[in-house]
Amino acid sequence: MARDELAAWLRLTLTPGVGNEAARKLLAAFGLPGAVFGQSPSALRAVVGERLATALQITPDSLDAEVDKLGLWLAPPDHHLLTIGDAAFPPALLQMADPPLLLYVVGQLEALGRPNKIAIVGSRNPTPQGHINARQFAAALGESGLCIVSGLALGVDGAAHEGALDVDAPTIAVVGTGLDRVYPKRHHDLAHRITERGAIVSEYALGTPPLPAHFPQRNRIIAGLCQGTLVIEAAVASGSLITARLATEMGREVFAIPGSIHAPQARGCHALIRQGAKLVESAQDVLEDLQWDSGPVHRGHPAPGKDEQPAKESSLLTALGHDPVSLDALQARTGLPTPDLQAQLLELELNGQAARLPGSLFQRLNQG
Repeated sequence: MARDELAAWLRLTLTPGVGNEAARKLLAAFGLPGAVFGQSPSALRAVVGERLATALQITPDSLDAEVDKLGLWLAPPDHHLLTIGDAAFPPALLQMADPPLLLYVVGQLEALGRPNKIAIVGSRNPTPQGHINARQFAAALGESGLCIVSGLALGVDGAAHEGALDVDAPTIAVVGTGLDRVYPKRHHDLAHRITERGAIVSEYALGTPPLPAHFPQRNRIIAGLCQGTLVIEAAVASGSLITARLATEMGREVFAIPGSIHAPQARGCHALIRQGAKLVESAQDVLEDLQWDSGPVHRGHPAPGKDEQPAKESSLLTALGHDPVSLDALQARTGLPTPDLQAQLLELELNGQAARLPGSLFQRLNQG
């Protein structure tokens, strides 16, 4: 992209008060951004009103510096800037009511162009089982040819990206900051691995910090890119439910994994199921609903009886059941002395068969 064209796009998106809706009106009326800034004040007023027309006539003092910074950022071959009119701009996003004008991309553009994508989202503080489910479902769906899309957040998002990478499947992270930073910082290495196999995407200019309002906004891109959205653990008031609502409004499928009635992280999923989301017990459930069949798949978190169960399990595992349970309740169920019970629980924890939860609770882990 030539410098003057780059400058015009940046000026349009950085002009105070000019959001996506006003910018789309201007582009529809006048064509490319360069033509927008060649219009008379009266022509601009006719499209966006007096206030924005006045703002559009003022060239930001920082524009040259911003263009220089973006030019340097675009130097590496895996750094890209896609405009809404670019041939490589994801077609699915053009079907949205509010598509982004620009997409900053680090990584492989081919991942954005893949037709079969599934969003996996959920709690930033999942239960141990929720973390396992996210990673296993992502791996199983990735093995079956789906590109895994999430938000690079802690918890379910990060586990979903990891699951895709476990099986060398493509994965896309849609973030709420500029791409010259990684948020959260502890996902720096994960972000690097994602760009090698997939892409990290943002609509926000370089230097944009992680402002709270940006994350619900970026969720529409996660939902818009995908055929469906799978929610794995979510509180009733959470960003994951925003993503699910947006997916529904766009006519995309919404899937939810049920959980324990005692777990706050399951209540959002249960609410979605009551509202019509499809209850999911295995990756195959998602594949069948999307009519995407590439042969046998590895299943994540099957329901009891749906897949073959282990031939033998300890009596303590049986007593644990599948809901969080207190030490006192376990002692009542098993009749074991406290030292013996604690020793057996520790062994199950070390074997990855059980987890210790906040509040002195324990939960069995189903690892497929």
